[in-house]
Amino acid sequence: MTVLASALDTGGPEHLAHRAAMLEKLGALDAEHAKALAGGGEKYTARHRARGKLLARERIELLVDPDSPFLELSPLAAWGSSYPVGASLVTGIGVVEGVECLITANDPTVRGGASNPWTLKKALRANEIAYANRLPVISLVESGGADLPSQKEIFIPGGALFRDLTRLSAAGIPTVAVVFGNSTAGGAYVPGMSDHTVMIEDRSKVFLGGPPLVKMATGEESDDESLGGAAMHARVSGLADHYAVDEADAIRQARRIVARLNHRKAHPDPDPVTVEPPKYDAEELLGIVPGDLKTPFDPREVIARLVDGSDFDEFKPLYGSSLATGWARLHGYPVGILANAQGVLFSAESQKAAQFIQLANQRDIPLLFLHNTTGYMVGREYEQGGIIKHGAMMINAVSNSKVPHLSVLMGASYGAGHYGMCGRAYDPRFLFAWPSAKSAVMGPQQLAGVLSIVARASAAAKGQPYDDEADAGLRAMVEAQIESESLPAFLSGLLYDDGVIDPRDTRTVLGLCLSAIHTAPVEGARGGFGVFRM
Repeated sequence: MTVLASALDTGGPEHLAHRAAMLEKLGALDAEHAKALAGGGEKYTARHRARGKLLARERIELLVDPDSPFLELSPLAAWGSSYPVGASLVTGIGVVEGVECLITANDPTVRGGASNPWTLKKALRANEIAYANRLPVISLVESGGADLPSQKEIFIPGGALFRDLTRLSAAGIPTVAVVFGNSTAGGAYVPGMSDHTVMIEDRSKVFLGGPPLVKMATGEESDDESLGGAAMHARVSGLADHYAVDEADAIRQARRIVARLNHRKAHPDPDPVTVEPPKYDAEELLGIVPGDLKTPFDPREVIARLVDGSDFDEFKPLYGSSLATGWARLHGYPVGILANAQGVLFSAESQKAAQFIQLANQRDIPLLFLHNTTGYMVGREYEQGGIIKHGAMMINAVSNSKVPHLSVLMGASYGAGHYGMCGRAYDPRFLFAWPSAKSAVMGPQQLAGVLSIVARASAAAKGQPYDDEADAGLRAMVEAQIESESLPAFLSGLLYDDGVIDPRDTRTVLGLCLSAIHTAPVEGARGGFGVFRM
C-alpha cells in the first residue's frame, strides 16, 4: 500500500505545544496582513469612497467569477521598509469568465497609487508569473505614476514594466488595462501598451504630461478632459477601445473582453469529481513543525495532509533517508515531491535528488520542494567523501530542470541547501513560506559562533588578549540580527517569496498554482544538464 500511515499523536503534549506556537505566529501574521488591507488608512479610504470609487480589492472581487478564489501574491511586500506594507499594489491570480488571469490593481488610497521601489519589484514579479505560466494580464489602473522622491530607484529599472507588456503581447499572452482614474506620465504607457484598454467617462485621465507640465513645457493652456479624458481618447486619439459609464460598467466590459479572448489552457484541468482529498485533516498541519527548528520532524506527515488520498509512492526510501522523494497527485495534478526529513543533506541525498529530478523531467511532471534543511553536511569525512561535487550535482539538476517547480518553506532553509531545494534564485514558478520558516546563510547561533572563532583567531595571531565580555555582546547582537532577518515577514517584505501562508491553506494554494502552471505547456528537459561531477 502506498497510502501514508500517520504516527501523529494529535492529542499529545508535543503536538499541542507545536500547534500553540504556530497559532501564535499566525496571529502575528494576521496583524501584518491587516496593515496591507488597510491601505492608506481610514482618512484616505474615506476620501476615496466619497468620490464614489471602489477600493482595489473590491474592484478585483467584482472582476473575478462569483464564488471563485483569488490567490493574492506578495501581500507583505515592503514590510520593514519606510513604505506601507503591500507596496500600494495588489497582485494575484483569479478566474475571469473561466480564464485564469494575473490581476494587478493599484491602491489609490496610498499616495494616490503612486509607485515606489517596492511597487515596481512587486509588479515585475507579477509579470514574470504571467509570462512563465501564459496567464492573461488584467491591470486595474489608478496611479499618479512614480513616487517622485524615490524616482532614482524607479525610473531606470521601471522601463521593464513596459517592456514586459510588449513581450507578453508578442508571446500571444493577452493584456487588458482598465483605467479607473489617473494614469499619468510613464503610467500612461500601461494602457498604451496593453492589447485592450477600457476607460471610464469623467474618471479616466491618461496623459504623458498633465496640464501643469504642459504649461511649463510648451506654454499651452489645457484641461484634464481635453488632454487625456476618456471621451477624448475614445473619440479622438483612439487610445480607448471601450468607453464605460462607471466603474461597474468598466469591470463588466473587461469581463466581456476576457470572454472573447479564446484563450485556452495547454493542459485540461482534472475532473474534480475524481480527486480524492487527503485521509487526514489539514488542521493537524498546525502541530507538525516544532517551535524550535533544531527538533526534526517527519515531512511525510505533511505530505499525507497535502496529496490526493494521502497516496505517495516513495522513491529510494532506504537510500539518502534525510530526503524523502516520491510521486503523488495534488488536486488531480501529478507532482514529484522532494521533502527534507532530518534537515541535513548528505552525498546520498544529493545524488538521489539529482536522479529524481531527471526522472521528473523525462515524465514532464512538476516538482514540489518542501524545505526543512540546515544545508549540506560539513566536516573532514564528508569533504573527503565528495559532498561538494554531490551537492553541486543536485544544484546542477535543479538549475537545468525545465519542469515547473513549486517551493514551500516549512522550517529551516539555510545555506546551499536553500539553493539545492529550489530557493528564489532558482526560479520556482511559485514559492511560499509558512510562519514557522526561517532562511539565511546559516542559523543565528552558528553564524555568530563562526564570527567569534574568526575574531578569536585573529587576536591570537596578533598576540593580543581576547575580550570575552565583548565577544558575548557581539554574539548576542549578531544572533538577534540574523534571527530578525531570517523570519518570513522580513523575507516576504523583500519579495523573496510569493506570500506567507497558513499551513492549513497549503493544499488549496498549491492546487491553484498547479492549475495556473498547466495553462502553459509542461515539458521537461531531455538532456542539457551540464556536466555532473561523478
